[in-house]
Amino acid sequence: MSAEVEIAPITTDEFEGLLPLIAAYQRFYEVEDIDDERNRAFFRRFLAPSEDGLLLGARSEGRLVGYACLYWHFSSLEACESVLMNDLYVDESARGQGVGRVLIEASVEVARERDVPFVEWSTAPDNETAQRLYDSTGAERTEWFSYELRV
Repeated sequence: MSAEVEIAPITTDEFEGLLPLIAAYQRFYEVEDIDDERNRAFFRRFLAPSEDGLLLGARSEGRLVGYACLYWHFSSLEACESVLMNDLYVDESARGQGVGRVLIEASVEVARERDVPFVEWSTAPDNETAQRLYDSTGAERTEWFSYELRV
């Protein structure tokens, strides 16, 4: 990693600065209708303390360069709470510097602090760059398929 990266929850004061990273993540996954007001209302619920989850920010040289959005989630198979890392995004300028790995490690630490047994996440089948990172963490690729039914 070329610069020191600090990971900490996103504060209320820096929340507005996170919104462009959220929009960039959405563009990466080809979301057509990116709405800053909707993002502001939705993601504000993850500012600590929150019953819904947590926004972790990665900072390098005082600038937000990435984030992970964690959802407090549940597993009925294991009858326990889990942590769903629903979003993981690193700004293009900071990719390849270990920021994603540090965000994953911080997400695992959050799960340990919550005393939950695992962190789970998914990625697009064609996001091979992310898959190489995920495979290198010791995480196990599951056999499950995801489905989505729009209503």
